[in-house]
Amino acid sequence: MTASRSPRERLPVAAVLPIMEMRGFLLFWSVLTAFVAALSFGPSFAHVLESLPRLTKWSPALWREATVFNGQFVLFAVIGAPLDIAAILCPALLAWMLRGQAGGFWFVLAATLLYAVSLTLWFGLVKPANDVLATWAPGPIPENFEFVRLRWETGHMAVTAAKALGFISLCFGLLQVRHG
Repeated sequence: MTASRSPRERLPVAAVLPIMEMRGFLLFWSVLTAFVAALSFGPSFAHVLESLPRLTKWSPALWREATVFNGQFVLFAVIGAPLDIAAILCPALLAWMLRGQAGGFWFVLAATLLYAVSLTLWFGLVKPANDVLATWAPGPIPENFEFVRLRWETGHMAVTAAKALGFISLCFGLLQVRHG
């Protein structure tokens, strides 16, 4: 009678962890792409996490002071904008590298498109609100405050949703990669 093998002996490590089969530049680019996509998604998710108190508890004066006048979001532009571009370009190159692998290719291509959609949403929803915010001056709260605040906050929520779907798609794509 043959002794039963443990699950670890029956399955090669590469069958359990497909990423371990990747080699060289493909492995490097896959990790870099996941890192850049996560760095792009993270600040957007932070916007969503802070939006509930900003919409329901913060006074208009506090919201305006924190958002417009005190530079709370300066690094979102300086660091976030290049990351958002890289979060489109990195998976685009990875998709090209995976063009012969049907499963991985399509998920990574979808991630590329979803990150591009997130940037399009930012330009369509958030930037117009930012343009209005740039005209605000200290003093009385502007009459269009509620409209602009809601557009700015919900715009970031839409951007985050697209990035979340893009990141999930990228993860599925990376799990499909079988060789380098």
